[in-house]
Amino acid sequence: MACATDVARQFLPCVQPVQPSLGGDGARSINLTCNGHSAAQTHYSPENNGQDTTVANLTSNGHCPVQTQYSPENNGQDTTVANLACNGHSPAQTQWSPENNGQDTTVANLTCNGHSPAQTQCSPENNDLDTVVATRVLVIGATGFIGRFVAEASVKSGRPTYALVRPTTKSSKPKVIQSLIDSGIQVVYGCMHDHNSLVKALRQVDVVICTVGGERILDQVKIVDAIKEVGTVKRFLPSEFGHDVDRADPVEPALSFYIDKRKVRRAVEEAKIPYTYICCNSIAGWPYYYHTHPTELPPPKEKFEIYGDGSVKAFFVTGDDIGAYTMKAVDDPRTLNKSIHFRPPKNFLCLNELAGIWENKIKKSLPRVFVSAEDLVRIAEANFMPSSIVAALTHDIFINGCQFKFPIEEPHHVEACELYPDLKYTTMDDFFEGYL
Repeated sequence: MACATDVARQFLPCVQPVQPSLGGDGARSINLTCNGHSAAQTHYSPENNGQDTTVANLTSNGHCPVQTQYSPENNGQDTTVANLACNGHSPAQTQWSPENNGQDTTVANLTCNGHSPAQTQCSPENNDLDTVVATRVLVIGATGFIGRFVAEASVKSGRPTYALVRPTTKSSKPKVIQSLIDSGIQVVYGCMHDHNSLVKALRQVDVVICTVGGERILDQVKIVDAIKEVGTVKRFLPSEFGHDVDRADPVEPALSFYIDKRKVRRAVEEAKIPYTYICCNSIAGWPYYYHTHPTELPPPKEKFEIYGDGSVKAFFVTGDDIGAYTMKAVDDPRTLNKSIHFRPPKNFLCLNELAGIWENKIKKSLPRVFVSAEDLVRIAEANFMPSSIVAALTHDIFINGCQFKFPIEEPHHVEACELYPDLKYTTMDDFFEGYL
């Protein structure tokens, strides 16, 4: 159990607690300093059965003081909300619900340097005992390729993590299910087509992340309906995890796939559900046009297949980094109702550069076979799944340059590496080391 100053120390740098001054039922003063610049003083004077008066002057980085006064009456049966800003970037919400002899409930979203908010709940009872509660996350599609990275990153971030798993998956992927359980993920059985099980799962969480693919994309509309019914979900991240589908324009059959994703986006927006769209671009690995998960195959050892002339660049992001950046964004107010793009600058590479990195690793030059734009279109038109859709996306990336031909501009778009400079992503040079 952590006290209020422990919570503040965890999320705000340079927090300086002041020893409590005893008075009445235990008056307390806490000085909070954000980044060592300006102290904020909050004074609690619980008297007479929890009838409190609290005055807080909160200053973040010397920029914007906020004064809030709370006067709970009638045995402290009040609820008050204050907004606290850290470093002038993002508000944090704190809720005090003193009830019965000053037994308070506090919920705070604290943002440290504008980077990563955490939700903390303090429930002092009898002896000011506090409880810390992190944002609860549900991953739908956790047994899939991207879903596993996201679910694992959620657990590593310390958030209570749930996985909605179809009952049939228990028998078809028993080892995968067990690995989720062993990692600390709470498996909840249900599916998007079972409304009751979906609603039941949503009632347990704050954030919903969906990573399903293929023909199940439009099923996410059922998640939208369930979120509307539940009414307590604070953020929904639909299944994106690729390009910005509103800006990319691939050939068929990838275009139909993107149109379905656009329909889900519009459904989320029309329902006024808080959202974040994850545009992670290309997953790290050699981009074989016929394989959906490049990391499952090693880089070429006999020859390179180069699309076009090999000069069009793309952004490569490892699965672990996709998970880590996603979990940074899930409850960050700066990503609310925005698309977040993953553009690691050192991994902005063309195929010729990517081939050179791998050749340096293996100390060997490999011949290059060039696959033309027309060749990729013909493969796409054959409509043989999943190769055709991967060929269509390969064409859009390495012929059209779909990942970089537009700027990332506020208010609707942000870039992950700029938001989270403290997160050290894996370069392709380091990534290829794992195949040696």
